[in-house]
Amino acid sequence: MDVFQKLEILTAAAKYDVACTSSGVDKQASAGGIGSAASEGICHSFAADGRCISLLKVLMTNVCAYDCKYCVNRCSNDTPRTMFAPRQLAELTINFYRRNYIEGLFLSSAVLQSPDYTSEQMLEVLRILRDEYGFAGYIHAKIIPGTDRDLVAGIGMLADRISVNIELPSQDSLRMLAPDKSKQAILMPMDYINKRIVETKAERKSRHAPKFAPAGQSTQIIIGASPETDYRILNLTEKLYQKYKLKRVFFSAYIPVVENSLLPAVGSKPPLLRENRLYQADWLIRFYGYTADELLDENNQSFNPYLDPKCNWAINHMELFPVDVNRAPYNHLLRVPGIGVRSAKRILTARRSAKLGFEGLKKLGVVLKRAKHFITCSGKSMDGLKNSTDAVLQALMSKKALRMYYEDFPVQQAAEQLSLFDEPLYLREEVQKCLSGQM
Repeated sequence: MDVFQKLEILTAAAKYDVACTSSGVDKQASAGGIGSAASEGICHSFAADGRCISLLKVLMTNVCAYDCKYCVNRCSNDTPRTMFAPRQLAELTINFYRRNYIEGLFLSSAVLQSPDYTSEQMLEVLRILRDEYGFAGYIHAKIIPGTDRDLVAGIGMLADRISVNIELPSQDSLRMLAPDKSKQAILMPMDYINKRIVETKAERKSRHAPKFAPAGQSTQIIIGASPETDYRILNLTEKLYQKYKLKRVFFSAYIPVVENSLLPAVGSKPPLLRENRLYQADWLIRFYGYTADELLDENNQSFNPYLDPKCNWAINHMELFPVDVNRAPYNHLLRVPGIGVRSAKRILTARRSAKLGFEGLKKLGVVLKRAKHFITCSGKSMDGLKNSTDAVLQALMSKKALRMYYEDFPVQQAAEQLSLFDEPLYLREEVQKCLSGQM
């Protein structure tokens, strides 16, 4: 099998791993080296100057000793198998870089023989790139659960970011769908990586000293392959950020590619909207000060498909609104739909010199279409505003969400099936307007 056939197989096998976005580092090659890593973004992202920055996302091998039921590379699956030799993959990476096809490498692997043997092969790829070619470009390496600590340490000193994929959100699901993996084998290297990052930062005596995974660590959770609710997944996400100081938790909607009675049927749609809601909630936890228990609870364990989590939270906590933008503290402003981190900071700055009105808020970047229902300016609400729950809900829902609502709750059945609204006829009329193009 030639190198291009290998590349076709092993890049296709890597497409289900989504954890590769911004680099979080900013370094240049030393004298005689090549490549750089830019903090603005990696892998189908855009740098500050408009450049599209991309990675070669590939597996070391798709030959796997494990039999995870959800994985296309599981040992019992009938699929073409191959692997790269370390030098072959390193040279391929450098040749792609020199042709300006890529700016970095995202390297993962199936489990060939054992976690340690596979990690040794991956480590050798990184060694060749860094030591022999002087490659300073971005490298993201996946750590296989169960890998020896010395190998993890070696990979961490050469890669910019490393990650250990949780994949399934509970031990029960691991036992059912990935019997070769365990919660302990996944969490132990995550804990070690976190401690090493902290230790090397404290030990560094100059900015030129080696760094251990300077862009931090991340993980990925598969959504929809196992029965865990959004509430359980979000609570796990929050705990991972708190305990292991992860840079990102990535969510991957499960794409049914294998037949198994324990998994969604092949051909069924991946839960992309659910994945999107989890990403939105993750953003609220990381940048807006929300907790998982605020966004969901034991009685409401799934996100509202028609509203983003922030709007849904606000609708369910109308007793906290409206807030006066000229007096409210920063953390209260952040809770208002339509006000983001930047616009909240701009409000704090602008109101020091003048009273803010609705037109002024618009200039500061506030999305008034959403925010107007939850704010006042010096005690005054926007003229002509309808404050009923139905009116606010309809205003917050996009045309696409209205279409989804209509599909899930046909007009003739909406009054019986939907108890969220006191006056379902109002919303049904708006849905019909949307579908007829009147809105």
